[in-house]
Amino acid sequence: MILGELPVPIVLAPLAGGPSTPRLTAAVSEAGGLGFLAAGYLTADALRTRLDETHALTRRPIGVNLFVPGRPTAPETVARYSAGLADEAARVGAPLGEPRFEDDDWRPKLDLLTETPVAVVSFTFGCPAPDVIERLHGVGSEVWVTVTREDEAVHAVGAGADALVVQGAEAGGHRAAFVDDPGDRADGIGLLSLLQLVRHAVGVPLVATGGIATGAGVAAVLAAGASAAQLGTAFLRCPEAGTVPVHRQAVASSVPTAMTRAFTGRLARGVRNRFLDEHSDDAPVAYPEIHHVTAPLRKAARAAGDLDLVNLWAGQAHTLAREVPAGELVGILAKETDAALTAATARLRRP
Repeated sequence: MILGELPVPIVLAPLAGGPSTPRLTAAVSEAGGLGFLAAGYLTADALRTRLDETHALTRRPIGVNLFVPGRPTAPETVARYSAGLADEAARVGAPLGEPRFEDDDWRPKLDLLTETPVAVVSFTFGCPAPDVIERLHGVGSEVWVTVTREDEAVHAVGAGADALVVQGAEAGGHRAAFVDDPGDRADGIGLLSLLQLVRHAVGVPLVATGGIATGAGVAAVLAAGASAAQLGTAFLRCPEAGTVPVHRQAVASSVPTAMTRAFTGRLARGVRNRFLDEHSDDAPVAYPEIHHVTAPLRKAARAAGDLDLVNLWAGQAHTLAREVPAGELVGILAKETDAALTAATARLRRP
Protein backbone atom coordinates (compact mmCIF):
# COMPACT_ATOMS: atom_id res chain seq x y z
CA MET A 1 0.00 0.00 0.00
CA ILE A 2 1.06 3.55 -0.67
CA LEU A 3 1.03 4.41 3.04
CA GLY A 4 3.98 2.08 3.53
CA GLU A 5 5.91 3.80 0.74
CA LEU A 6 5.56 7.45 1.78
CA PRO A 7 8.84 9.05 2.91
CA VAL A 8 6.76 11.28 5.23
CA PRO A 9 3.53 10.04 6.88
CA ILE A 10 1.61 13.19 5.98
CA VAL A 11 -1.43 13.35 3.70
CA LEU A 12 -2.92 16.58 2.39
CA ALA A 13 -6.65 16.88 3.06
CA PRO A 14 -8.63 17.52 -0.16
CA LEU A 15 -9.78 21.08 0.77
CA ALA A 16 -12.65 21.36 -1.72
CA GLY A 17 -14.21 24.69 -2.53
CA GLY A 18 -11.18 26.80 -3.42
CA PRO A 19 -8.05 26.04 -1.37
CA SER A 20 -7.24 22.87 -3.34
CA THR A 21 -4.93 23.60 -6.29
CA PRO A 22 -2.62 21.51 -8.48
CA ARG A 23 0.36 23.46 -7.08
CA LEU A 24 -0.54 22.57 -3.51
CA THR A 25 -1.18 18.91 -4.32
CA ALA A 26 2.08 18.59 -6.22
CA ALA A 27 4.11 20.41 -3.56
CA VAL A 28 3.02 18.02 -0.82
CA SER A 29 3.73 14.94 -2.95
CA GLU A 30 7.11 16.30 -4.07
CA ALA A 31 8.05 16.82 -0.41
CA GLY A 32 7.41 13.15 0.39
CA GLY A 33 3.81 13.23 1.56
CA LEU A 34 0.67 12.34 -0.40
CA GLY A 35 -1.04 15.27 -2.05
CA PHE A 36 -4.77 15.10 -2.64
CA LEU A 37 -6.75 16.98 -5.26
CA ALA A 38 -10.34 17.88 -4.36
CA ALA A 39 -12.93 16.90 -6.96
CA GLY A 40 -15.85 18.30 -4.96
CA TYR A 41 -17.80 21.11 -6.72
CA LEU A 42 -15.91 20.53 -9.97
CA THR A 43 -17.27 19.18 -13.23
CA ALA A 44 -15.51 16.15 -14.65
CA ASP A 45 -13.96 18.36 -17.33
CA ALA A 46 -12.61 20.78 -14.73
CA LEU A 47 -11.21 17.86 -12.75
CA ARG A 48 -9.51 16.54 -15.88
CA THR A 49 -7.82 19.91 -16.39
CA ARG A 50 -6.60 20.01 -12.79
CA LEU A 51 -5.32 16.45 -13.02
CA ASP A 52 -3.35 17.34 -16.14
CA GLU A 53 -1.90 20.40 -14.39
CA THR A 54 -0.95 18.34 -11.34
CA HIS A 55 0.70 15.60 -13.38
CA ALA A 56 2.72 18.27 -15.18
CA LEU A 57 4.09 19.39 -11.80
CA THR A 58 4.87 16.01 -10.22
CA ARG A 59 5.37 12.40 -11.17
CA ARG A 60 4.89 11.26 -7.59
CA PRO A 61 1.64 9.57 -6.50
CA ILE A 62 -1.41 11.72 -5.80
CA GLY A 63 -4.94 11.12 -4.64
CA VAL A 64 -8.35 12.47 -5.67
CA ASN A 65 -11.32 12.88 -3.34
CA LEU A 66 -14.96 12.50 -4.44
CA PHE A 67 -18.23 13.39 -2.72
CA VAL A 68 -20.68 10.48 -2.50
CA PRO A 69 -24.12 11.79 -3.58
CA GLY A 70 -26.87 12.09 -1.01
CA ARG A 71 -30.63 12.46 -1.39
CA PRO A 72 -32.85 15.45 -2.22
CA THR A 73 -34.45 17.48 0.57
CA ALA A 74 -38.13 18.47 0.63
CA PRO A 75 -38.43 21.84 -1.20
CA GLU A 76 -40.52 23.39 1.57
CA THR A 77 -37.73 22.76 4.09
CA VAL A 78 -35.25 24.67 1.97
CA ALA A 79 -37.77 27.41 1.18
CA ARG A 80 -38.38 28.13 4.86
CA TYR A 81 -34.69 28.62 5.52
CA SER A 82 -34.13 30.63 2.34
CA ALA A 83 -36.91 33.05 3.29
CA GLY A 84 -34.99 33.94 6.43
CA LEU A 85 -31.95 34.98 4.38
CA ALA A 86 -33.64 37.81 2.46
CA ASP A 87 -32.10 40.49 4.66
CA GLU A 88 -28.64 38.96 4.20
CA ALA A 89 -29.05 39.11 0.43
CA ALA A 90 -30.12 42.76 0.60
CA ARG A 91 -27.22 43.62 2.89
CA VAL A 92 -24.56 42.25 0.54
CA GLY A 93 -26.38 43.26 -2.67
CA ALA A 94 -26.50 39.77 -4.14
CA PRO A 95 -29.43 37.52 -4.97
CA LEU A 96 -30.05 34.22 -3.25
CA GLY A 97 -29.14 31.24 -5.38
CA GLU A 98 -31.63 28.74 -6.75
CA PRO A 99 -31.86 25.65 -4.54
CA ARG A 100 -31.20 22.46 -6.47
CA PHE A 101 -30.12 18.92 -5.86
CA GLU A 102 -27.34 17.43 -7.97
CA ASP A 103 -24.88 14.56 -7.66
CA ASP A 104 -21.65 16.55 -8.18
CA ASP A 105 -21.04 14.94 -11.59
CA TRP A 106 -20.60 11.58 -9.87
CA ARG A 107 -20.61 9.16 -12.82
CA PRO A 108 -18.50 11.26 -15.20
CA LYS A 109 -15.87 11.70 -12.48
CA LEU A 110 -15.77 7.97 -11.84
CA ASP A 111 -15.39 7.42 -15.58
CA LEU A 112 -12.52 9.91 -15.68
CA LEU A 113 -10.72 8.22 -12.79
CA THR A 114 -10.94 4.83 -14.48
CA GLU A 115 -9.64 6.32 -17.73
CA THR A 116 -6.91 8.32 -15.95
CA PRO A 117 -6.11 6.38 -12.76
CA VAL A 118 -4.46 7.91 -9.72
CA ALA A 119 -2.80 6.19 -6.79
CA VAL A 120 -5.70 6.74 -4.38
CA VAL A 121 -9.35 7.66 -4.74
CA SER A 122 -10.96 8.67 -1.46
CA PHE A 123 -14.62 9.25 -0.66
CA THR A 124 -16.44 11.65 1.65
CA PHE A 125 -20.13 11.76 2.71
CA GLY A 126 -20.57 8.03 2.39
CA CYS A 127 -19.21 4.76 1.12
CA PRO A 128 -19.45 3.87 -2.56
CA ALA A 129 -21.03 0.60 -3.61
CA PRO A 130 -18.74 -2.47 -3.80
CA ASP A 131 -18.91 -2.48 -7.60
CA VAL A 132 -17.53 1.10 -7.69
CA ILE A 133 -14.68 0.06 -5.42
CA GLU A 134 -13.98 -3.01 -7.57
CA ARG A 135 -13.93 -0.83 -10.68
CA LEU A 136 -11.29 1.44 -9.18
CA HIS A 137 -9.29 -1.53 -7.93
CA GLY A 138 -9.38 -2.84 -11.49
CA VAL A 139 -7.36 0.15 -12.72
CA GLY A 140 -4.88 -0.05 -9.85
CA SER A 141 -6.23 2.65 -7.53
CA GLU A 142 -6.47 2.22 -3.80
CA VAL A 143 -9.81 3.19 -2.28
CA TRP A 144 -10.02 5.12 0.99
CA VAL A 145 -13.26 5.99 2.75
CA THR A 146 -13.61 8.78 5.32
CA VAL A 147 -15.43 7.72 8.49
CA THR A 148 -16.62 9.46 11.64
CA ARG A 149 -17.94 6.46 13.59
CA GLU A 150 -17.13 2.84 14.30
CA ASP A 151 -20.12 1.46 12.38
CA GLU A 152 -19.17 3.48 9.29
CA ALA A 153 -15.69 1.96 9.48
CA VAL A 154 -17.06 -1.59 9.59
CA HIS A 155 -19.37 -0.86 6.65
CA ALA A 156 -16.57 0.65 4.53
CA VAL A 157 -14.21 -2.25 5.11
CA GLY A 158 -17.00 -4.67 4.28
CA ALA A 159 -17.51 -2.86 0.97
CA GLY A 160 -13.83 -3.29 0.08
CA ALA A 161 -12.07 -0.12 1.28
CA ASP A 162 -8.27 -0.48 1.47
CA ALA A 163 -7.81 2.17 4.16
CA LEU A 164 -9.93 4.55 6.22
CA VAL A 165 -9.55 8.26 6.85
CA VAL A 166 -10.67 8.60 10.47
CA GLN A 167 -12.13 12.08 10.96
CA GLY A 168 -12.36 13.40 14.50
CA ALA A 169 -14.81 16.07 15.56
CA GLU A 170 -11.94 18.60 15.72
CA ALA A 171 -11.64 18.65 11.92
CA GLY A 172 -12.39 21.73 9.87
CA GLY A 173 -14.80 21.75 6.96
CA HIS A 174 -17.64 19.33 6.39
CA ARG A 175 -18.23 16.34 8.61
CA ALA A 176 -17.76 13.25 6.48
CA ALA A 177 -20.57 11.28 8.15
CA PHE A 178 -22.43 8.86 5.89
CA VAL A 179 -25.71 10.38 7.13
CA ASP A 180 -25.92 13.96 8.39
CA ASP A 181 -27.94 13.46 11.57
CA PRO A 182 -30.21 16.47 12.33
CA GLY A 183 -29.63 15.95 16.05
CA ASP A 184 -25.84 16.18 15.73
CA ARG A 185 -24.38 19.64 16.24
CA ALA A 186 -21.17 19.26 18.21
CA ASP A 187 -21.12 15.86 19.88
CA GLY A 188 -18.98 14.02 17.35
CA ILE A 189 -16.23 11.72 18.59
CA GLY A 190 -12.80 13.25 19.17
CA LEU A 191 -9.92 11.94 17.07
CA LEU A 192 -7.94 9.98 19.67
CA SER A 193 -11.06 8.24 20.97
CA LEU A 194 -12.25 7.49 17.45
CA LEU A 195 -8.87 6.09 16.40
CA GLN A 196 -8.94 3.63 19.27
CA LEU A 197 -12.50 2.56 18.51
CA VAL A 198 -11.91 2.11 14.79
CA ARG A 199 -8.58 0.35 15.28
CA HIS A 200 -10.34 -2.13 17.58
CA ALA A 201 -13.13 -2.70 15.04
CA VAL A 202 -11.22 -3.13 11.74
CA GLY A 203 -7.82 -4.24 10.55
CA VAL A 204 -7.07 -1.91 7.63
CA PRO A 205 -4.59 1.00 7.74
CA LEU A 206 -5.91 4.24 9.22
CA VAL A 207 -5.21 7.86 8.31
CA ALA A 208 -6.02 10.24 11.16
CA THR A 209 -7.46 13.70 10.58
CA GLY A 210 -8.85 16.46 12.77
CA GLY A 211 -7.08 19.23 14.67
CA ILE A 212 -3.56 18.15 13.66
CA ALA A 213 -1.31 21.16 13.03
CA THR A 214 2.14 20.27 14.38
CA GLY A 215 4.60 17.40 14.35
CA ALA A 216 3.61 16.64 17.94
CA GLY A 217 0.07 16.10 16.71
CA VAL A 218 1.29 13.84 13.92
CA ALA A 219 3.35 11.85 16.42
CA ALA A 220 0.35 11.48 18.71
CA VAL A 221 -1.84 9.86 16.07
CA LEU A 222 0.98 7.62 14.87
CA ALA A 223 1.42 6.43 18.44
CA ALA A 224 -2.33 5.79 18.61
CA GLY A 225 -2.18 3.44 15.65
CA ALA A 226 -2.57 5.59 12.54
CA SER A 227 -0.34 4.94 9.54
CA ALA A 228 -0.35 8.63 8.59
CA ALA A 229 -1.86 11.98 9.52
CA GLN A 230 -4.07 13.99 7.17
CA LEU A 231 -3.78 17.76 7.56
CA GLY A 232 -5.94 20.40 5.90
CA THR A 233 -6.20 23.60 7.90
CA ALA A 234 -2.43 23.50 8.49
CA PHE A 235 -1.94 24.10 4.72
CA LEU A 236 -4.51 26.89 4.24
CA ARG A 237 -1.96 29.68 4.68
CA CYS A 238 0.58 28.18 2.26
CA PRO A 239 1.14 30.31 -0.86
CA GLU A 240 0.24 27.38 -3.12
CA ALA A 241 -3.24 27.11 -1.60
CA GLY A 242 -6.16 28.87 -3.26
CA THR A 243 -7.39 30.19 0.09
CA VAL A 244 -9.02 33.61 -0.36
CA PRO A 245 -7.76 36.57 1.73
CA VAL A 246 -10.69 36.69 4.18
CA HIS A 247 -10.25 32.97 4.86
CA ARG A 248 -6.51 33.37 5.41
CA GLN A 249 -7.23 36.22 7.81
CA ALA A 250 -9.68 34.09 9.80
CA VAL A 251 -7.33 31.11 10.00
CA ALA A 252 -4.58 33.36 11.37
CA SER A 253 -6.91 34.79 14.02
CA SER A 254 -7.66 33.49 17.51
CA VAL A 255 -11.43 33.38 16.93
CA PRO A 256 -12.77 29.95 17.96
CA THR A 257 -14.57 27.50 15.68
CA ALA A 258 -18.06 26.04 15.83
CA MET A 259 -20.20 23.52 13.97
CA THR A 260 -22.87 24.80 11.60
CA ARG A 261 -25.19 23.93 8.71
CA ALA A 262 -25.93 27.57 7.99
CA PHE A 263 -23.81 27.89 4.84
CA THR A 264 -24.38 24.59 3.03
CA GLY A 265 -27.05 22.55 4.78
CA ARG A 266 -24.44 20.02 5.90
CA LEU A 267 -22.66 20.01 9.25
CA ALA A 268 -19.23 21.64 9.05
CA ARG A 269 -16.72 23.32 11.33
CA GLY A 270 -15.59 26.87 10.67
CA VAL A 271 -14.31 29.99 12.38
CA ARG A 272 -17.22 31.73 14.04
CA ASN A 273 -18.69 34.82 12.43
CA ARG A 274 -22.00 36.63 12.45
CA PHE A 275 -23.72 34.48 9.81
CA LEU A 276 -22.72 31.28 11.61
CA ASP A 277 -23.90 32.59 14.98
CA GLU A 278 -27.22 33.97 13.73
CA HIS A 279 -28.36 31.22 11.36
CA SER A 280 -27.02 27.91 12.70
CA ASP A 281 -30.07 27.19 14.86
CA ASP A 282 -32.43 27.56 11.89
CA ALA A 283 -30.43 25.72 9.23
CA PRO A 284 -31.87 22.32 8.25
CA VAL A 285 -30.11 19.27 6.82
CA ALA A 286 -30.38 20.15 3.13
CA TYR A 287 -27.19 19.61 1.15
CA PRO A 288 -26.39 20.64 -1.53
CA GLU A 289 -29.56 22.74 -1.88
CA ILE A 290 -28.57 25.31 0.75
CA HIS A 291 -25.03 25.36 -0.60
CA HIS A 292 -26.49 26.67 -3.87
CA VAL A 293 -28.80 29.11 -2.06
CA THR A 294 -25.97 30.83 -0.18
CA ALA A 295 -23.30 30.59 -2.88
CA PRO A 296 -23.96 34.08 -4.37
CA LEU A 297 -23.91 35.67 -0.91
CA ARG A 298 -20.60 34.04 -0.07
CA LYS A 299 -19.08 34.97 -3.41
CA ALA A 300 -20.05 38.62 -2.99
CA ALA A 301 -18.76 38.65 0.59
CA ARG A 302 -15.40 37.19 -0.42
CA ALA A 303 -15.02 39.85 -3.10
CA ALA A 304 -15.89 42.58 -0.58
CA GLY A 305 -13.63 41.18 2.14
CA ASP A 306 -16.60 40.67 4.47
CA LEU A 307 -15.71 37.94 6.97
CA ASP A 308 -19.23 37.84 8.40
CA LEU A 309 -20.86 36.19 5.37
CA VAL A 310 -18.17 33.68 4.36
CA ASN A 311 -17.84 30.03 5.32
CA LEU A 312 -14.43 30.09 7.04
CA TRP A 313 -13.79 26.35 7.28
CA ALA A 314 -11.05 25.54 9.78
CA GLY A 315 -10.19 22.96 12.41
CA GLN A 316 -9.91 23.59 16.13
CA ALA A 317 -6.13 24.13 15.98
CA HIS A 318 -6.27 26.70 13.17
CA THR A 319 -4.24 29.30 15.07
CA LEU A 320 -1.20 27.01 14.66
CA ALA A 321 -1.30 27.12 10.84
CA ARG A 322 1.94 28.54 9.41
CA GLU A 323 2.44 30.84 6.45
CA VAL A 324 5.21 28.91 4.68
CA PRO A 325 5.47 27.07 1.35
CA ALA A 326 3.79 23.67 1.41
CA GLY A 327 6.92 21.65 0.72
CA GLU A 328 8.75 23.47 3.48
CA LEU A 329 5.85 22.82 5.85
CA VAL A 330 5.98 19.09 5.14
CA GLY A 331 9.69 19.13 6.00
CA ILE A 332 9.10 21.08 9.21
CA LEU A 333 6.34 18.71 10.26
CA ALA A 334 8.52 15.67 9.52
CA LYS A 335 11.32 17.01 11.74
CA GLU A 336 8.88 17.92 14.51
CA THR A 337 7.32 14.46 14.31
CA ASP A 338 10.68 12.71 14.63
CA ALA A 339 11.63 14.90 17.58
CA ALA A 340 8.31 14.26 19.33
CA LEU A 341 8.54 10.50 18.85
CA THR A 342 12.16 10.46 20.04
CA ALA A 343 11.25 12.46 23.15
CA ALA A 344 8.29 10.20 23.90
CA THR A 345 10.44 7.08 23.54
CA ALA A 346 13.05 8.56 25.87
CA ARG A 347 10.40 9.29 28.50
CA LEU A 348 9.09 5.73 28.30
CA ARG A 349 12.59 4.35 28.87
CA ARG A 350 13.23 6.32 32.04
CA PRO A 351 13.52 4.09 35.10
